[in-house]
Amino acid sequence: MKLKYINHRKLLIAGVFILAALLNGCKKDLNLVSEDSITDATFWKTGADFKLAANNLYNGLDRFGFEDTESDIAFNFPNSVSNGNLQPAESVVLWTDSYGYIRSSNNIIEKGSASTDAEIKRYVAEAKFFRAWYYWKLLRLYGGVPLITKVLATDDPALFTPRSSRTETVDFILKDLQEAKANLPMQSALASVDVGRITQGATLALTARVALFEGTWGKFRADGNATKYIDAAIAASREIMNSGTYGLYTGKGAQSYRYLFLEDGDDSRESILDRRYARNILGHDIPYQYDGNGYNPTRKMVDLYLDKNGLPITAPGTVFKGYGTFVSEFQDRDPRMTMTMIIPGTLTNRVFFPVTKIANWPDKPQRNFNTGYILYKYMSEDPVANNSGQNGDASIFDFDRHLIRYAEVLLIYAEAVFEKAGAISDGDLDLSINKLRDRAGMPHLTNTFVATNNLNMRNEIRRERTVELTLEGFRYDDLRRWKTAETELPQDIKGIKITGSDWAGKAPYSDPSYLSKVDANGFLVAEKSRKFDPNKDYLQPLPTKEVAFYQANGHKLEQNPGW
Repeated sequence: MKLKYINHRKLLIAGVFILAALLNGCKKDLNLVSEDSITDATFWKTGADFKLAANNLYNGLDRFGFEDTESDIAFNFPNSVSNGNLQPAESVVLWTDSYGYIRSSNNIIEKGSASTDAEIKRYVAEAKFFRAWYYWKLLRLYGGVPLITKVLATDDPALFTPRSSRTETVDFILKDLQEAKANLPMQSALASVDVGRITQGATLALTARVALFEGTWGKFRADGNATKYIDAAIAASREIMNSGTYGLYTGKGAQSYRYLFLEDGDDSRESILDRRYARNILGHDIPYQYDGNGYNPTRKMVDLYLDKNGLPITAPGTVFKGYGTFVSEFQDRDPRMTMTMIIPGTLTNRVFFPVTKIANWPDKPQRNFNTGYILYKYMSEDPVANNSGQNGDASIFDFDRHLIRYAEVLLIYAEAVFEKAGAISDGDLDLSINKLRDRAGMPHLTNTFVATNNLNMRNEIRRERTVELTLEGFRYDDLRRWKTAETELPQDIKGIKITGSDWAGKAPYSDPSYLSKVDANGFLVAEKSRKFDPNKDYLQPLPTKEVAFYQANGHKLEQNPGW
């Protein structure tokens, strides 16, 4: 599939760099004319001009990272966000970059707002989507932020726009997405050269994500707007589901979940928005990073996987086989578990071992063994890339990062339906969660099963979301919107069971330094003394340089409470 679309993705990715070169090439030595206006007389004439400008907005889409280390389900090194030690910073890249892309979006919108040309209107719509996207990135961390809707000159009073409320910020995002949708194509109508560009489906999916976030944030804080947003999440996700445009990737049979996140899953029907890569244009080296730094599942994450019959491993009647051997806890579990992490001792290809398979242990070839679990998700089998070296953007791994996928839409629908009514029908479960269960080879979630086994439907919906989306960067936001971060994040980060298991006799865990780092039940403790202050830690601090800039000019940019 990668070869089929390689030229199309090259055009999109290369366009970002072409625009940068175009603008930089127009600079004069004395810089007598502002960079933004220097091409206005000759640019902004055709749809192709607007397309080239819009290409730049894709450059800020999230690359692969370690976001779930900010939560309780992944660990490599102590993380100041998840352990409660975050300190206000003078500047924050996310803030600066987001407002930079918002400015670029505003410029496109301004230049094309009066046009009746359908092609230009399309790229204005893309700019509105991206303005919403970058405001969403700010909202999720800071709450309400200054809403800048025009290109600002250096002496514009709007430079000191005060923060809008949460509701105003959310409503602005949703309005931009609604307006963008009208002038964007459906995924099925994209020309092959445009595969990867923003579509109607992307606007609906982001609408559903933002609305669920704000609806549940409000519900668990007694906000009167909660129902409005939950309804919006249901409507947007249902519209995507009814469109017939998207579907779950099943191209690798029982192993489809694993291969979705590798080269085979690129440009599948499950992809709604991707951070795209192309060999010899823009690559990544994330398998090397995850292999060296670690992106290790924690005890919390591992224990969330159900047994093969759909029961929690602590429930009566479970077939869970315990922690006694290297492999016992992996047996008879949700198959997504062993597509996310490797059973110790399993032979696989990976970086540095492109041809001859190697047995996997927490300390070899993976080099961070602080939880004792071995990452499998995102570990490519490409023999060329696995032997190519770690070279940043010049690396040749080129599988995409799925930023919005259809599975998330199904999970949004199930959760929103439940949170609206406090219940969900088996029919709605079959439309959503049970499609994910079918792909994974797991039994269906039903109301009868929940009642018979004394389970809690909300917990099972949340479990399914965490398992399906694990190590994709959702957990920190989920814990905060559910208002459970104050309970979950202060808990110790734990790993494998050492005492009373095979691990007690295997290096490095047989060393006294590890044998002493266990809790009362013998589980490895990777980090303790974590904390979370519910009076301030649900939001992050605004960059202090921005607050000081306002203050120095006689204005106020309100800092978040407690910071």
